[in-house]
Amino acid sequence: MAYDRDLLGYGATPPVADWPDGAAIAVQFVLNYEEGGENCIAHGDATSEAFLSEIVGGTPWPGKRHWNMESIYEYGARAGFWRLHRLFTQLDVPVTVYGVATALARSPQQVAAMQDAGWEIASHGLKWIDYKDFSREDEQAHLDQTIALHTAVTGERPRGWYTGRCSTNTVDLVTEAGGFDYVSDSYADELPYWRRHAGRNQLIIPYTLDANDMRFATPQGFNAGDQFFAYLKDSFDMLYAEGLEGAPKLMNIGLHCRLVGRPGRAAALKRFIEYAQSHDRVWFARRIEIAEHWHKHHPPPEATVEPWHMDKQAFVDTYGGVFEHSPWIAERAFDAGIGPANSTADGLHAALRTQFRLAGETEQLDVLKAHPDLAGKLAAAKRLTKESTREQAGAGLDALTDAERERFTELNNGYLARFGFPFIIAVKGLDKARILEAFEQRISHEPDAEFAEACRQVERIALLRLKDMLP
Repeated sequence: MAYDRDLLGYGATPPVADWPDGAAIAVQFVLNYEEGGENCIAHGDATSEAFLSEIVGGTPWPGKRHWNMESIYEYGARAGFWRLHRLFTQLDVPVTVYGVATALARSPQQVAAMQDAGWEIASHGLKWIDYKDFSREDEQAHLDQTIALHTAVTGERPRGWYTGRCSTNTVDLVTEAGGFDYVSDSYADELPYWRRHAGRNQLIIPYTLDANDMRFATPQGFNAGDQFFAYLKDSFDMLYAEGLEGAPKLMNIGLHCRLVGRPGRAAALKRFIEYAQSHDRVWFARRIEIAEHWHKHHPPPEATVEPWHMDKQAFVDTYGGVFEHSPWIAERAFDAGIGPANSTADGLHAALRTQFRLAGETEQLDVLKAHPDLAGKLAAAKRLTKESTREQAGAGLDALTDAERERFTELNNGYLARFGFPFIIAVKGLDKARILEAFEQRISHEPDAEFAEACRQVERIALLRLKDMLP
């Protein structure tokens, strides 16, 4: 059973972003242009808009126009946009616009100003509405209309996509459509990352909901420009310091014409831009430039069949022998859910080890008994698994002297008689002398202590085997 959420990501060792000119941080401003694309009876929608406005806690009005809400959105197009346009152009800061296609179509002067300023216009969907309840087919139809309308309005097919109020199908549909350098319907990281779907590698450039002026319009959000500035400054300072230490990140800042376009908030935004500009090694970029950089310097990994993409039979066939002759462990791990976090040796080992530990002592004992003696009869008869053959040969156990073989036989017999299962040790990195030393020491253990030690060794053998199979 696949668990498709990736809770690991880059883990403890994210890639070094290598931003241009050694920048310690990439700062990226997104201006969401939604005015004229929001829910509105005049647009043929069933209700009025209720999201991200000065009316915090507003509710949709089914079948009725909401004059106050409409005029708040109109402010964003009529006044807020132009204030922000002046601010960014005067400070020479590049911008990516998330443009709702129907909103762009209703704002030709604003689109011309965006293009004259050299701003990237990425797609923000057909309408600024919620897609969570759309069928896959209906959302696909909107996606197709979006591309056509966006291209007609701007003269270029969009290269970036962000729906925002998306569904679980959105990223898959955009990936399947192809032609997008990046998708931003994710908040999962501070660096771009690749996501594979339908045989394609899709670059994801995560977006932000915290360094975002939307919090002026949500409970427990910003209620003054100073709070907005302080949050942006603290975020910048932390990421900048990490970048100077060798781990550059991306700082996303999300903006809306009707929100930060208000004078008291725009002043705080201006202070932050000037603060960020006062630092060296800062790369102010459009989102498309970040995508181009990542495509060039961090291309997608080679396609492999990762554990969580396998069906159950293929998974068990591949990993059923990691715990010696105990495919039931792999079967139970698959049934419990294998996800992206289990695509590394450590990650998959954790899933398999959990099932081994959850098993009762009787089943654990069966796993111990499934292991062969060291340099025993099965080895002499060449009846070991290929993994055990390779491991024992690596420790030199396939080239014993007569005296060494006699001593191993003596210890094997004595150990089995005392504990009821063969002596088990992860032999990788050990030579014959160290193995014999451990053998002679452990044979004197109390049974409970030795059972626990044998289980630990079984788990270590499994991890070493997985490290030969996975990154």
